[in-house]
Amino acid sequence: MDQMVNLKLRSQEISYDENGCRYWKPLENDMSYDPSELAIVIMDMWDDHWAKGAALRCAKLAPKIDKVVRRAREAGVFIVHGPSDTIDFYKDSPARKRALDIDVIAPDVEVDIPDYPMPVDGSDGGSDTNDEHPVHTPLWTRQDKNIFIDESKDIISDEGDIVYSHFKKRGIKRIIYLGVHTNMCILHRSFAIKPMLRRGMECVLVRDLTDALYNPARPPYVNQAEGTQLVVGFIEKFYCPTIDSTNI
Repeated sequence: MDQMVNLKLRSQEISYDENGCRYWKPLENDMSYDPSELAIVIMDMWDDHWAKGAALRCAKLAPKIDKVVRRAREAGVFIVHGPSDTIDFYKDSPARKRALDIDVIAPDVEVDIPDYPMPVDGSDGGSDTNDEHPVHTPLWTRQDKNIFIDESKDIISDEGDIVYSHFKKRGIKRIIYLGVHTNMCILHRSFAIKPMLRRGMECVLVRDLTDALYNPARPPYVNQAEGTQLVVGFIEKFYCPTIDSTNI
């Protein structure tokens, strides 16, 4: 058997201390997978963003993500590039054509996944720089060019049914999510964590390769990096475990 990938999964659950007071108890669980049973989804790592702070942080994340994805691909992990809203840029890409070359598979189950209220207020769009607001015409045109796409192995898609069908066809057991934004796209896109959980898939978030779109001038009035960590903890509590990128 090929070398296994050992994931140290971190989650949180409500527990009680010696006085009977509730608190969130951190849990760790080690799971081993054959690399062929894993997929990585790179979520919305665009080449630009209307929020300057988000664009700067994504630019710093891209080389780190590329390094991890290259290692995972070499080990046999399936890679999905999901730069939403820019898929037409890749219409002639073999990786895009490979994504479309599949019969759509209906989910086996429909799991009830609640929509819990977010721990940070992103109602203003979430920019932490100046007074920027969401624009109707996206500034992004493609995935960050510093993230390599292997045209012979990867797929490019932002369609939940297509991505799910590839996972089922390949026998994927765990989906690894990285990219942005933790409080928005990572959870809510059609191929994101909550829709895949509703299809019965198991997911995990790479907690050090993600970023929230959050304005510190909004509740809960913490710094942007703290806001990201609040969302990471929120996901660990209610949706799926997280891992550190060193696992990969």
